Amino acid sequence: MTTRQRLALIVLLTASFTLAVDFSILNVALPAIGPDVGFSLENLQWIATAFALCAAGFTLLFGRVADLAGRRKMFLIGMALLGAASLAGGLATEPAMLLLARVGQGIATAMVVPAALSLLLVSFPEGPLRDKALGLNGSLMAAGFTTGAILGGLLTDLLSWRWAFFINVPVAVAVLLIAPVVLAESKPASKLRLDIPGAITVTLGLLALVFGLTHAAEHSWTDPLTLGALAAAVVLFTVFAKVESRAPHPLVPLGILRRSSVAWGNVAGVLAFVTETSLVFLLTLYLQQVLGYTPLGAGLSFAVLGLGTVLGGMLGPKVIARMGSKKAMVFGFLVQAIATGALVFLGTDSASIGLLLVATFIGGVANLVVIVGFMVTATSGLPDADQGMATGLATMSQQIGITMGIPVMSAVFTARLLASGANDSPAVHSAVTMAVGVNAALCLAAAAAVALFLKKPASA
Repeated sequence: MTTRQRLALIVLLTASFTLAVDFSILNVALPAIGPDVGFSLENLQWIATAFALCAAGFTLLFGRVADLAGRRKMFLIGMALLGAASLAGGLATEPAMLLLARVGQGIATAMVVPAALSLLLVSFPEGPLRDKALGLNGSLMAAGFTTGAILGGLLTDLLSWRWAFFINVPVAVAVLLIAPVVLAESKPASKLRLDIPGAITVTLGLLALVFGLTHAAEHSWTDPLTLGALAAAVVLFTVFAKVESRAPHPLVPLGILRRSSVAWGNVAGVLAFVTETSLVFLLTLYLQQVLGYTPLGAGLSFAVLGLGTVLGGMLGPKVIARMGSKKAMVFGFLVQAIATGALVFLGTDSASIGLLLVATFIGGVANLVVIVGFMVTATSGLPDADQGMATGLATMSQQIGITMGIPVMSAVFTARLLASGANDSPAVHSAVTMAVGVNAALCLAAAAAVALFLKKPASA
């Protein structure tokens, strides 16, 4: 890499890592935030939901806006919004102000992540150097999720939950100072128009989908509001497909979804994030409710998983270079399924922590091999003019996966808990191990789907 490429990579990875941390940094701190700001216990989940709704719902829209207005410009606007929203969140004294801050952080994420990934792709030519950059990006994005849990516990215990917001401010300022120097503007040479009807329908569809999934986890899959939101999402996505088939400048040309690499690459990406992020949720319940760990202790237990994801991000490009992205994803899912399946044998005694640490480390490495393979597959063989759209799709898959995982596994966990008729430690242990088994089966199904349906990318 040239010096400019290294500096650009550092800036882009710093921004992406910071936003990944924001997905989970407040989870451990929620019980402390409630009394300080005035949230009732049943409404605390909206602190996380407000962020996830906007981060997932607006990603595809802002990915395309970045194509039109300029990716560097969108990246800088998003980082400025992140800094302002984080400062407001740290100073919040009432629920409305805190929720607005989380909405601002979610919109900033939807602006920055696809723009940053597009800038990374156009900064590195397709090949080993780009694969290495994508590996680092994927490892830090996944590590950010586990780091957020650790950092949230540390900041809350040692300082205050407000520092979970304030920590973003100096990062945003540093990126805004350096980025204009090392990042070149990137946008198509020809003038394009934004597909307004497509943007409205897909954004509303994504918002309805994410809301339905999060509401299902908080209440039930048969709750009328859950069913109504999911039905609305199906209707809106159907309308979106019809709009795109007739639009002169579609937000997502349907032809790109006929590419096996784009379609199945993104399916693999969704499943990779669904399985790993939901596993963190399940093991957090196990560590605290079964083994009696504190929130900080549970967060620190995921440091090994974080190390595994970083190692997997570095190994991913090498595995892809040796066997190709398709075989790398199949291999990664199979190893992840074995590592996750081993967690079914977790017991109720403290010695089980050894199995948990080893299995999550191996599973973290394998999961990142899949994620790097997904990023390479879903963005290969496309012209620079379509990179914003392709990365918007890839980023949306990532955000949807992170958002879907917990509701899906929470539903399995809750169903088992209700069937047992108890909520004591043995019942929680039984529900966690059952959900972990479903998670492992999902990894196996993902491996089979990629092996059967993904065609070799044209640029491989």
